Amino acid sequence: MEVNSVENYEEKRIIVLGLAKSGTTIAKILHRFGADVTVNDAKPEDKCPEKKELEKLGIKVICGRHPEDLIDENVDLVVKNPGIPYSNILIEKAVRLNIPVITEVEIASKISKAPIIGITGSNGKTTTTTLIGEIIKKAGLAPIVAGNIGTVLSEEALLAKEEQVLVAELSSFQLKGTINFRPHIAVLLNIYPAHLDYHQSIEDYIDSKSKLFCNQNAEDYAVLNAECETCINLKSKIKSQIYLFSTKSKVEKGAYIEGGKIFWVDGTKQVEILSLSEIFLKGAHLENVLAAIVATRLYGVDFEAIRYVLRNFKGVEHRLEYVLTTNNNIIFYNDSKATNPQATITALSAFEQSVILIAGGLDRGISFEELIEPFKKGVKFLITFGQTAEKLKEIGRIAGIDQCFVVDNVNEAVKSAYSLANNGDIVLLSPACASWDMFTSFEERGRMFKEAVHKYKNGG
Repeated sequence: MEVNSVENYEEKRIIVLGLAKSGTTIAKILHRFGADVTVNDAKPEDKCPEKKELEKLGIKVICGRHPEDLIDENVDLVVKNPGIPYSNILIEKAVRLNIPVITEVEIASKISKAPIIGITGSNGKTTTTTLIGEIIKKAGLAPIVAGNIGTVLSEEALLAKEEQVLVAELSSFQLKGTINFRPHIAVLLNIYPAHLDYHQSIEDYIDSKSKLFCNQNAEDYAVLNAECETCINLKSKIKSQIYLFSTKSKVEKGAYIEGGKIFWVDGTKQVEILSLSEIFLKGAHLENVLAAIVATRLYGVDFEAIRYVLRNFKGVEHRLEYVLTTNNNIIFYNDSKATNPQATITALSAFEQSVILIAGGLDRGISFEELIEPFKKGVKFLITFGQTAEKLKEIGRIAGIDQCFVVDNVNEAVKSAYSLANNGDIVLLSPACASWDMFTSFEERGRMFKEAVHKYKNGG
């Protein structure tokens, strides 16, 4: 079965694997288009509250197991939840029977009247996607931000109008399950080894990411990171117009940084966008800034809208998010999303001066030795809390940090940071640990940090 249009779904037998938000949404959409839909989820029925809602619409739902006889030669299409591995017994059987296995992203591209800007990469997707959406919105246009960022893409695609644009954050899990998906502008931020338990090999991971480009043509655009060798190696396979971005060197077409300033260049036309000193985003987020500039310029956004948003955008919540600057010039950043040492290393590299670091959380049994060198270079004072407080304090001692403190909670950590900080200091929450020892989520941890920062700003 070739799935090329909405009409192809009518009276087709389609299996949707996995309920949750995306499975429920796509089941409703396919049912609306006249498909014979069966939804299957391995969770027990009492863990599938969506079942009754779908059954009222006439959609069959099977919970508690994956019956192998659900897949046979009469099935036309399988739509899987992105997180379900390809080792699943039903997916393996579908592949053997040459039944297409897709994710809802594929269907979104069929039903959307709006063009799509697709963003993927190992790091920085959410910040870049959000930034692109904000710039397009400021330009007076009509972006719909969706996908892996939290809103089901197919649901938004169903309602999208021709004059709008879908700004879609896309994971490798979603892209692996695409066949004809074609974004008008495709942004690849970077590729690092990740999710290899799911993909089984780095080659499969790269192939999944590169599906972003495989259906583009000369009318479309590809935006690549010039400093990522894996991204550049894909150029020969890309048929669309290629634009680059770089934090280190000048590019012929795209955006780059030189002399502390950001430039846009398209052949012989070069425009200075703004200085790095004018924006809140730091470090690795500068790649996200450049990618957003290229994508929005290719979509036709004017420079003033780009400048306005970049000067005011404080980052996605909990991802090296600027919080505030006090009257005596102490600057606070919330990087609660940094739930492992590598993320904290990346955060520390964003700042030229040493910071007052607040870290700690769930003890997963790791040693934290990889933090020793980054601590030597980038940490002025260390404040720790949570299960790993003593471990991290010892790492700080080995790194030669003169003052390391253990406190009871994030509130006390902020209070201590205020007492230690001087004019021009940066206070950074970048825990290097998961939050579940003291919080329900990294979001809760970050919000409590920000509340404490505001509370003690004027002496508590």
